[in-house]
Amino acid sequence: MVLMHTLISACLRGVPPEVETIAREEDLPPHAAARAVARGRIVIPANPARPHRLCAIGEGCRVRVNVNVGTSGTRCDEDLEAEKAKAALREGADALMDLSTGGDLVRIRQRILELDAPVGTVPVYEAVRRAGSAADVDADLLFKVIREHCRQGVDFLTLHCGVNRDALASLKADPRTMGVVSRGGAFHVAMMAATGEENPLYAEYDYLLEILSEHNVVVSLGDGMRPGALVDAGRLAKSTEYLALGHLAKRALAAGVQRMIEGPGHIPADQIGYNVRMIKELTDGAPLYLLGPLVTDVAPGYDHVVGAIGGAIACMNGADFLCMVSPSEHLALPDVRDIVEGTRAAKIAAHVGSLSRAAAHTKNREIRMAEARRALDWEKQFEAALAPEEARRLHERDGDLETCSMCGDLCAVKMVRDLLPVPEERMEP
Repeated sequence: MVLMHTLISACLRGVPPEVETIAREEDLPPHAAARAVARGRIVIPANPARPHRLCAIGEGCRVRVNVNVGTSGTRCDEDLEAEKAKAALREGADALMDLSTGGDLVRIRQRILELDAPVGTVPVYEAVRRAGSAADVDADLLFKVIREHCRQGVDFLTLHCGVNRDALASLKADPRTMGVVSRGGAFHVAMMAATGEENPLYAEYDYLLEILSEHNVVVSLGDGMRPGALVDAGRLAKSTEYLALGHLAKRALAAGVQRMIEGPGHIPADQIGYNVRMIKELTDGAPLYLLGPLVTDVAPGYDHVVGAIGGAIACMNGADFLCMVSPSEHLALPDVRDIVEGTRAAKIAAHVGSLSRAAAHTKNREIRMAEARRALDWEKQFEAALAPEEARRLHERDGDLETCSMCGDLCAVKMVRDLLPVPEERMEP
């Protein structure tokens, strides 16, 4: 197959500028980074139509965090969504997704695209809005919307190509309590049920790859059959979709299209490692993008904590990209405070996952915090903190103290630090 001029094809010939940039940021040898992109182990969402800071996702890179924003038909406030997106970036989000389904979708998306970050979308949402219902979406409309998103500058698209007739048959053969909880997955199920035909994204996958290759856009192969409850985690539809995504991932790479994989939904903690490793094996190590996973269903209001627990475990087993879960997950459209809290929780999980990858800059941050705490140097502690403003607020709540107000003059660190030597083993800054 002759590859079009994509980032993958450029990496087969050398080290393009985008890869030079991310190699410096991730402490990777440039040629090794280029090989990882060419092999599909690293993706760099960077639509040439729109300049923005780069973000590498995958093997050897720090775990990255995405934050979803977007209107709904119930609550449609463009200014609020822009404010939420900016708040997410202030809290350290690496990428944004616009999941808007209400209002002027093109204008809202443009406002998000004006921010300095990679941006993803789910085109089928807009296709359904234009058609009036999922049952009325046809292939022509769906591919038209996909092209428009690519031309507007979107960097990665969630496309539910693996929600095919085999997956639907598995869902019917092994029913689940929650059925289908993926909105995009449900749309494609409705389309197949209405027409009796195959999902056009699966049936015409080669045509889809031509569009993505032309625009250098990353395909995020959506997990439309992810379980939406722990009781459904072992049902058949999820695994059937995994197998389809494995084949689709290989075809995308052969066409020079960067791809990542989404999954796996609501999963008990002891099953996360198995599911992550299975997806990685089936997709030849493609970057893995997760919402959560959520390890319990009974903590509404605290699902950002639940997602952070699952995300940390997943990243320790090889996941690469975490989607923020907000406190209002399953309850309401997030507000700005929900976005802030959810992003902070996801950043903590990503940091824990990055530590398991032996990334020097991540471990150095831990060393800086340990040394600052030994010295009771509060400014350096705040500098090393993942949420510095919150750390400062809590410390200063009881006044300007040398120690924290919990221990006061009984501070263990202060009492013994001059008696004990500092270990000589230190990583280079």
